[in-house]
Amino acid sequence: MYRLAHPLVLCCAGLLLCGCHHHDGSPVEPIANASGKAPAAVHTNQPAAANHATPATAATVPAPAASTGKAAIPSDNAFRVATLTLGSAIDTGYAVTAPATRFADDTPVIYASVATTGRTAGATLEARWRYLEGQGVLVNELRQTVAANGPAVTTFKVQNPNRWPAGKYSVEISLNGKSVASRDFEIGKR
Repeated sequence: MYRLAHPLVLCCAGLLLCGCHHHDGSPVEPIANASGKAPAAVHTNQPAAANHATPATAATVPAPAASTGKAAIPSDNAFRVATLTLGSAIDTGYAVTAPATRFADDTPVIYASVATTGRTAGATLEARWRYLEGQGVLVNELRQTVAANGPAVTTFKVQNPNRWPAGKYSVEISLNGKSVASRDFEIGKR
């Protein structure tokens, strides 16, 4: 009975868990979580280019190569995840301010800050939060379409106004359906 209680408590806590942040207010594609409720939004922040501001969702199409008779050298502008950082607070640019992998059971919000590089007109980032002590039970799942013209930060969050069940957790980040980063973390007594 005790082994079943933790996943049950976690699923009930899932009712209070929510999504993430999106800087530009573009629509988030919610994925049903344990509660069946739609998660909150996702934040994406893309620094402005030097000398001219670029909206966070602006996609820039590369200029065609000049016709010089020589083969153009492709620049590496492929959109990719650079880093995944966990923490309990973010700054105004949606980056985690104090990275951590261990949290107190009364931590109200845990953020996963995903730094990306490159350009895309519309890539899909997805975060899956799991409680590993509960046989990998899915706590929350969120999906965000991101358009970027250089470095950007997309921040997902999971929250619980009650105490978290102690144990091991993980967050996995996928880019266009392919797993690209993950972090294990632990929640324990203060």
